[in-house]
Amino acid sequence: MDPVAKRKWPRSGLETTLMGFGAAPIGNIFRPISEEDSAALIKAAWDAGVRYFDTAPMYGHGLSEARCGQALRWYPRDQFVLSTKVGRLLKPRKRAEINFTPWVDGLPFDMRFDYSYDGVMRSIEDSLQRMALEHIDIALIHDIDLFTHGDGQPQVFEAAMNGAAKALLKLRDEGVVKAVGVGVNEWQVAHEAIRRSDFDCLLLAGRYTLLEQDALDGFLPLCEERQVSVVLGGGYNSGILATGAVPGAKYNYAPAPEAILERVRKIEQVCRDFSVPLKAASLQFVLGHPAIPTNIPGVRSVAQLEDNLQTFRADIPAEFWAELKRRGLIREDSPTPR
Repeated sequence: MDPVAKRKWPRSGLETTLMGFGAAPIGNIFRPISEEDSAALIKAAWDAGVRYFDTAPMYGHGLSEARCGQALRWYPRDQFVLSTKVGRLLKPRKRAEINFTPWVDGLPFDMRFDYSYDGVMRSIEDSLQRMALEHIDIALIHDIDLFTHGDGQPQVFEAAMNGAAKALLKLRDEGVVKAVGVGVNEWQVAHEAIRRSDFDCLLLAGRYTLLEQDALDGFLPLCEERQVSVVLGGGYNSGILATGAVPGAKYNYAPAPEAILERVRKIEQVCRDFSVPLKAASLQFVLGHPAIPTNIPGVRSVAQLEDNLQTFRADIPAEFWAELKRRGLIREDSPTPR
């Protein structure tokens, strides 16, 4: 599988490379990345042929957007696809007064949620100024899920459908952006969003992986039926599908429970039997689904990027996927790469 081969999105006509660049890490999540290393990372991705970049105002309180814009600004704008998100507005504030968690050394902006029509219009304008780019290709309503809002999620979702969604659809119809949708942590929320609004795409973080295929229960079939493109983030389930079942392995940003560790051990055994790297299986599996044109693993260094590119190219025989199904380690109805 060639990570820089392109797939076309049926509704918007956009073309993205199979592997995109998830720009949350260059927003300094958990620990800082220097300006030099951030620039080198994007340059290495470009030089390798990666042509899809995903960022958001949330990432480093604007830092990720600023770094993406600075690094991409002088490349031909028609040669790459860029997505960012709406739903948070940034306001200047003294660093000492800002809670940056989980970001480190972000930009001096405080964040507040705003899923209103006017808030989204303001957000798109702010993002364009931070990045100093001609246009944004994809705009996603960010984090209207239970993971972010808890018990208040139903009210947030309704506000977003009545405000943010209408704004994005207007921007798409006017040609300001080419595709619109939502970026969330739960497939159920994404499922309801495409039932409610005429979205082109979705970004789903961590809910369709080698460990989780419940998204096949209605959601992904509906995406395929309506030709909605799904960008897959969090394909390692926040770590364990990259590291394997090692001590301290992370699953959903927390220590993996024993049941998950045991399941990953079983997957690793099949990987050993077929000489397939676990990371390669994790990266390629999700792209077997026809609704998923691109996978955007986050990377913190050029070495990690190069490892992902190499791992993406690993040859995986059809028998490997068949064995995972035979042992009940992935669902029988899971589409697998050809």
